[in-house]
Amino acid sequence: MLEIEDLSVAYGAVRALDGVGITVERGGITAVLGANGAGKTTLLRTISGLHPARGGRITWDGRKLTGLAPDRIARGGVAHVPEGGGVITELTVDENLRLGALWRRDRADRAAARTEMYELFPALAERSAKPASTLSGGERQMLAIGRALMSRPGLLLLDEPSLGLAPLITARIMGILRDLRATTGLTVVLVEQNAHSALSIADRGYVLALGRVVAVDTAAELLADDGLRHAYLGF
Repeated sequence: MLEIEDLSVAYGAVRALDGVGITVERGGITAVLGANGAGKTTLLRTISGLHPARGGRITWDGRKLTGLAPDRIARGGVAHVPEGGGVITELTVDENLRLGALWRRDRADRAAARTEMYELFPALAERSAKPASTLSGGERQMLAIGRALMSRPGLLLLDEPSLGLAPLITARIMGILRDLRATTGLTVVLVEQNAHSALSIADRGYVLALGRVVAVDTAAELLADDGLRHAYLGF
């Protein structure tokens, strides 16, 4: 579904990713883990076209993504929720959601998608006419995910969705992702520092350190590897 081969990315003289290779299976949740500065955010930004690759190849559903503009990648079925969510606080909850499907021409399906988001996130339905600035941190993260899902993507890129959230809210968001995978077949690449939460719902995980893949295995095996967890995952 998503193939990343020998990917290299640099910020000036600093190489952020160095020969990274990742395979993401269709309909699965793949966790990308590692400490600050490991290259996790750069990886997602490169997949979605926000940062150019210096070398390597990214293909999604048989289509080459490297070199494409972000809007073309989004229209091809890739949705990206950046760290912090990026909701527009001056707009209402409903306006934020509608932005997620602005480029889609099927008005009836856009309306159906919005109804689905309110069913998925009841707290947003109760505040649909309120400015996003009035939402809690957890509700803003739900809004950011809902806005991304409005485009009906096949691939969802999530960058640190648990950042700054209480454990109960984090567990709820992880549960929603697991349910979405089960009910819609959505493919998810989940970047997280909260490795335990991510691996609890993932099928497979990759561990990055200083821009390189240092470990790859099933989520269960990564959780069971005490040496790896202590060295790279912090628990």
